[in-house]
Formats: sequence, structure tokens, C-alpha cells
Amino acid sequence: MPPFELLLAFTAAALVMNLSPGPSNLYVMARSIGQGTRAGVVAALGLALGAMVHVIATTFGIAAIFEYSPMAYTALKLAGAAYLIYLGIGYLTGPADATGAAAPVPPKPPAQILRESMLVEITNPKTALFFLALLPQFVAPEAGPVAPQLLLLGLIATISAIPCDVTVAVASGRAARWLARNARAQVFQQRLSGSILVGLGGYILFDEV
Repeated sequence: MPPFELLLAFTAAALVMNLSPGPSNLYVMARSIGQGTRAGVVAALGLALGAMVHVIATTFGIAAIFEYSPMAYTALKLAGAAYLIYLGIGYLTGPADATGAAAPVPPKPPAQILRESMLVEITNPKTALFFLALLPQFVAPEAGPVAPQLLLLGLIATISAIPCDVTVAVASGRAARWLARNARAQVFQQRLSGSILVGLGGYILFDEV
């Protein structure tokens, strides 16, 4: 196990990074605005589970392929961006109601939100590269086997992200309840959620190109 001072420094660094606005915050925000606080919290948990997949991959050396295989990195990044756009389009092209206006997208069950959120995070190669670059810096070889240390550090980084994302979910969920008071607000809520997801996926594609 790494020295306590090293763990404390790593925890502080991970918390600061997780508090910084980023794609995960925007994704959770879109989920909360689209379907309420509960959906945002479930999305945050899904992202955390997806991140743990990268932690395990990093621990066993699988994530190293992203560093040495640009084609694999690019393919997975584009797949993740396309999936975000696909989710966003689902909100933007919801079925029309009797008046011809866009009707709210039927709410998704928590299990589906959890699966989709895990897939979004698993297909984000930047998460793999982040763990691959950061975790080894805080490993103390003299403190014991490296693999358990990597797992512990990855777990700390993942868990510290949950309260940050949940805070975003709660704040966005309150905004969603305010938007849900009338039909026009519901349409706006749906369009905003879809726009955030499409914009996030488009940004990733643009950044890659």
C-alpha cells in the first residue's frame, strides 16, 4: 500500500480534477435535465462503473494499447462520440404530440441509463490514457506489489468523481423540475438535453479531426 501522505496527495489531486468542468459533468447534466435528478445520479454511477473498467485494464496493462496503437485510440474515440450523438438525436427527434409539437421522450428505466452511461465511459479512450498516465506516478514500488496499488489509486479517483457528478445531477434536476411546469418548457428541456449530448459528441469528433 502506498504511504499515507502519497494517498492523501493523490486524493486531493483527483478531487480537484473531478471538480473541473468536463465531458462527464456535461453528460450527467444532460441526463438530469432530460429525465430528472434520479437519472443524473444513475448516470454518474454508470460513468463510475465504466471508469473502473479502465482502471482494471490499466492495472493489467491492457490500456497500454491506446498509447501505442493510434488506430485503436481513434476508432474507440470516434465510436464513443458517435454514440453520444446517437443518444442526443433520440431527444431531438422525439415523437410529436397531438398539437404537432415535440413530445417528451419516454423516460428510460434506470437499468438502461446505467448501461448506456457505462458504455459512454468505456468507449472514452481519454479515460484509459488518463489512468495510464496518472496512476503510475503515485505508485511506490518499495511499498509492495504494484497491481494492488494501481487498483487502490484507480478506486480513489473513481469514487471521488461520484459526489462531484451527483452535485451536478441534483442542480440540473432542480432545473428540470422547473422546466417541467408547462408543455413548452418540456420541449425546451428535451431539446436542451439532446443538444448537449450532440454537442459533446460533435466536440469530440471535431477535436479528433
